[in-house]
Amino acid sequence: MQPLIELHGVSKSFGGLKAVAGLTASIPRGEVVGLVGPNGSGKTTALNLITGNLTADSGAIVFDGRNIERQGAHRIARAGIARTFQLVRVMPTMTLAENVAIGAMFGAQPCSPAEAQERALPLLARVGLAARADQRAASLTYIDQKRLELARALAAHPQLLLLDEWLAGLNPTELKDGIALIASLARDGLTIVMVEHVMDAIRALCSRCIVMNAGTKIAEGTPAEALADPDVVKAYLGDDDA
Repeated sequence: MQPLIELHGVSKSFGGLKAVAGLTASIPRGEVVGLVGPNGSGKTTALNLITGNLTADSGAIVFDGRNIERQGAHRIARAGIARTFQLVRVMPTMTLAENVAIGAMFGAQPCSPAEAQERALPLLARVGLAARADQRAASLTYIDQKRLELARALAAHPQLLLLDEWLAGLNPTELKDGIALIASLARDGLTIVMVEHVMDAIRALCSRCIVMNAGTKIAEGTPAEALADPDVVKAYLGDDDA
């Protein structure tokens, strides 16, 4: 199967810190992949390189057959990649419907503001916020801001959805609902890459895991295989004599 996205030896440094070092990965259409690892291992930097928020120092990123590693974030969004952020980003003075409409207007299928508002409503319903469409985003709890940000990402009509710790901070009931929502997106055929520390979610949703540590991929395989890898156990727990 032709990969939807490929990373070939992608690297990014900040001064003397190599945040991502020679990352290579291939993700076919319709797969849900977990990108996991200890804090500071380079996961969010990898997402920022894919979305054009950062530019790689070296290597290639190929999305849907086209190199995107030198394109701006707005062009990459138009190409069909959308994301949520580890630190939630909503526009607080705008309504929920307006927040989601922005994703539709500047995503892969751009449209007029009026049509964008129409597209927003079913997406707000999908994340459980339909009844609050006309409220200001500033009125939302942190968890509901996460739901809003996901709806806005979906409004961009992506082929590839990147979730940066979207399930973090949820209580058990919210986590169950969040896993079910992501599973429904996967059933729709959406390709998803999840940066996540909630391993129950990784096991429930992902067919494959890529594990990073200190900017480098140290393991890859099914969640059971990857998380049992000795290098992964060492990265999370340290050396036996530490």
